[in-house]
Amino acid sequence: MRDITFGQYYPVASSIHKIDARIKILVTLLFMITVFFIVSYSAFAFMFFMLALVIAISHVPYKIVLKTIKGILFLLIFTALINIFFTSSGNVLVSTRILSITDQGINFAIKMALRFTLLVLGSSILTLTTTPTELTDALEYLLKPLKIIKIPVHDLAIIMSIALRFIPGLVEETDKIMMAQKARGANLDSGNLFKKIKAMLPVLIPLFVSAFRRADELADALDARCYNASPTRTKMKVFKVKASDIAAFVGFAILMTMILLDKYYVGSFVSAPDLNGFEVQGLDIFIYNIIYRIG
Repeated sequence: MRDITFGQYYPVASSIHKIDARIKILVTLLFMITVFFIVSYSAFAFMFFMLALVIAISHVPYKIVLKTIKGILFLLIFTALINIFFTSSGNVLVSTRILSITDQGINFAIKMALRFTLLVLGSSILTLTTTPTELTDALEYLLKPLKIIKIPVHDLAIIMSIALRFIPGLVEETDKIMMAQKARGANLDSGNLFKKIKAMLPVLIPLFVSAFRRADELADALDARCYNASPTRTKMKVFKVKASDIAAFVGFAILMTMILLDKYYVGSFVSAPDLNGFEVQGLDIFIYNIIYRIG
């Protein structure tokens, strides 16, 4: 529980923190879309390198960012196993009466795990380098066109920001409740799956009570301050696009173009090597041919 960092803000002075929150949200969304266009392992390595470079520039410790992976480690392993055992295309490597493992299944499982990792790391950088207030204002600004069809954009932005802000608090509250229950003799770790689920009831009930209490207190606080009483609210900080913001967006646009070229163009005019059916795409073809010729 203590290792979950998603939704937390890491206060430090860096050029990434100073980038316009609207630009960071747009870049993060485009980054998530781009991740699904990656086809070669060389492109994956390049994306991880660029992500590591952004983390270094943001001055957020790698340890804090990588903690996010621990929260989805079970999901990564489970997804990889599903892809390995239930992908039937490709050459069969291991076969039993029930399941079979193919080279394409292993290839797909590795790429899916890499995509999940990139998605989680990219989104965590957004929350670690952007305050909840900046996220709220940026989301409201980006969703302004929806006001034309009478959608309450400001309320939606506030709801998303509060939900994001509540994640660290709920995680901390869950950890405290579990420690309190263990101190009273509760056994939360041993037994089979059904016993563990049943043992979590003394944790979930006070957690829900605490969450509803926090929501009620927050609603009272907003009402007491006459929040949203005026239809034309002003902002303490007005967004202004700077040259560094434009440079960051253009830099990512170039990166996205390179990934698309790797998928649809690079390697299309060079014959792919035959690796017993194992899928080789994009820049991997070039690298393999270079290594093959040198060898």
